[in-house]
Amino acid sequence: MAAATPEQMKAGMDAWMAWAKKAGDAVVDLGTPLMGAKQITASSVKGGSGTVNGFSVLQADSIDVVVGLLKDHPHLKMPNSSIEVFEGRPLPGM
Repeated sequence: MAAATPEQMKAGMDAWMAWAKKAGDAVVDLGTPLMGAKQITASSVKGGSGTVNGFSVLQADSIDVVVGLLKDHPHLKMPNSSIEVFEGRPLPGM
């Protein structure tokens, strides 16, 4: 999107908003694009891989329901794009 025209950016956002409306209450946080990754270890801080470009938070009865909601996500229409889904787990004892 960095090289997109204003019209292309608007079309992209319109597609995102249409998808979010369709997903409805499952969208807890529509998220944001990400940049500037850092990899932090016990002994260093360096540039990260930067392979994650954004995030959204969805809530559903199962990960399979979330996968179904994402099948027509506009991000998947971009060349060589993918979406990884991570399932949140409750903290032990909480």
